[in-house]
Amino acid sequence: MSYVSAIEQLGALSPELHTKPGQTRRKFSLDEMRVLLKALGNPEAGFRSVLIAGTNGKGSTAATLASILVASGVRTGLYTSPHLSRINERIRVNGVEVGDEAFGRLYFRVEATAKELVRSRALPQTPSFFEFITAIGFLHFAESGVEAAVLEVGMGGRLDATNVVDPLVSVITDISLDHTEWLGSTIAAIAREKAGILRRNGTLITLAQHPEANQVLGEVATELEVRGVNAGAYMPMGAVGVAGSYVVEVAGEAIEIDSPLGGVHQHRNIALALAAAVELREKFGFPVTANAIRTGVRETSWPGRLERLECNGAIWVLDVAHNAAGAWALRAAVTARFASVHPRVLVFSCLHDKPLEEMAQILFPEFDLVIVAPIDSPRASSITDLLKAAEAVGSVAVATDTVGEALRRAKAECHGGIAVISGSVYLVGEARSILIAEKGPSIEP
Repeated sequence: MSYVSAIEQLGALSPELHTKPGQTRRKFSLDEMRVLLKALGNPEAGFRSVLIAGTNGKGSTAATLASILVASGVRTGLYTSPHLSRINERIRVNGVEVGDEAFGRLYFRVEATAKELVRSRALPQTPSFFEFITAIGFLHFAESGVEAAVLEVGMGGRLDATNVVDPLVSVITDISLDHTEWLGSTIAAIAREKAGILRRNGTLITLAQHPEANQVLGEVATELEVRGVNAGAYMPMGAVGVAGSYVVEVAGEAIEIDSPLGGVHQHRNIALALAAAVELREKFGFPVTANAIRTGVRETSWPGRLERLECNGAIWVLDVAHNAAGAWALRAAVTARFASVHPRVLVFSCLHDKPLEEMAQILFPEFDLVIVAPIDSPRASSITDLLKAAEAVGSVAVATDTVGEALRRAKAECHGGIAVISGSVYLVGEARSILIAEKGPSIEP
């Protein structure tokens, strides 16, 4: 019943988003998740929760809100996905990831329970990878006595395993096209799936965004008599300071917002986190103060989002932009911060179900060289397809056999410039582990 065995067994589960030709696609059901959790003693009932869905920015929003709650003295669980380096990263209490012993013990508790439920036909199938991890997270939060859990939806919302909780507030970040084979091929269809986290007479925190998304969210909120909270009041007004800081009014006090998360797109995510924190204070009695908000934002840790590392004389920027909207945000940040910096080298890879050609059009022309690398996933785009995408936009590109080789090549080519690593969480995670082993901790973006 060791941690290593738990990881091996989880790794053997068929990835729920990867269906081989001729293979029946998995069907998800919240009823199955409820059966599993009931057999485990309904751990999700032991803490209050905030549920965050969206296409881009939900992880940054969740990390910022959790940091604010911790700074407020609230024992806080944070559940996110995917992870960069270790699966433990997905489950944190007051910023500390679940330990190996606890993870292994809880995995085998869930596994034994699930086996019995399948044997007795209470469950029609073994829980998915994500359902396993979600159950482990809920058990760990309950055991740890968390007072509030900030839960990032894995995909969609309506059928996501996290959606079994009864959230105090629901937050929906920016919606764009992603996971279209699962969620639908239009913004409206995807928005309807995200709106599945709303509850009758509940609270929705969001910002104005794509018109189709606005319309659907408005329709669902009206139908469920949901109270809407616009986070626009917490967006920066006018020019932002040189260091990226700005002032907003929170709880009747003007406070400086100075987040380590780089890029102007993060202003929206931070605004959503601030609105949620204020809602928890005013409607649910959480001890959130203006100073706690200031401190929590400043102390937010969310690696791999315009994260800058300096390693052996090279400057690296790591960003998990994995769809078109993320690619646009990364491009804007690179051109704004490194307008006169050359050479620029991009280390890139992505999954085959992502819009490779569109991402290449957005990102590749901004770089002097594109280095494509393999990633360890059955959903990975082939090296051939990556090179074809570069050729189609007229970019100079080379291929490597490993991520480590890609980093060595990038370091040799970017002397005096920068190397950006992006396109896939898998790529950024592996590259970051290699660079951290050489360098140590990151520095501010």
